[in-house]
Amino acid sequence: MRTYGQYCPISRGAEIFAERWTPLIVRNLYLGCGTFSEILEGAPGLSRTLLSQRLKQLERFGIVSSALKPGGRGRHYELAPAGQDLFKVCVSLGEWGAAWLEIAPEHLDPFVALWSMCNLLRRDRLPGGRVVVRFDFTGRQRPERYWLLIEHGDTELCKTYPGLDEDLYMTAEAEAFVKWHAGQLSWAEATRNRRIQLHGPSSLVRAFPTWNARSAFAHIKPIPRTTATSAA
Repeated sequence: MRTYGQYCPISRGAEIFAERWTPLIVRNLYLGCGTFSEILEGAPGLSRTLLSQRLKQLERFGIVSSALKPGGRGRHYELAPAGQDLFKVCVSLGEWGAAWLEIAPEHLDPFVALWSMCNLLRRDRLPGGRVVVRFDFTGRQRPERYWLLIEHGDTELCKTYPGLDEDLYMTAEAEAFVKWHAGQLSWAEATRNRRIQLHGPSSLVRAFPTWNARSAFAHIKPIPRTTATSAA
């Protein structure tokens, strides 16, 4: 790891936190991703080799702890006390990004928003039985399709057909879905012009938007670029 060679706590902290992918790994661990595969799924584009290197580095600094899973196959990861404290830096960074940075076209990966939504579902509002939701996303270079399985409060996100009857079907523009989850569009706004369409039993259609706890930064209103410019 390259260092700034300075005693300043900002420089020493940045040597760890500013490493590529580290904030996302810390975020995923905080959200409850405990296995290598779970951490990887929530960081599309991160290679297995680099994730392995980052986890070893974070363990070396006492930010992450791990233990063999029962049966000895693979390891279970979690944030150590230093990692829990480091997540506060992630929150501050997220608040700044939500306020000052626009969601650009390159940020409109619907899988990331769907993955985040699945980690933030309001489990007290989920249906009691099994429900399978299919998502078809448009507005990308190629259409994308995913499935969400909900059963007795447990959820699973699938990239391939799970072989079960589908109860709900969503067709959504990627931009509308991402901005709805991010808190920049209300459900009414997202569905008014059919940018998000939901089909299925009326009880499930009405209930679906209440399952989503939205992004942790959905309450932050973006600061218009004109305001930022005039303030400068």
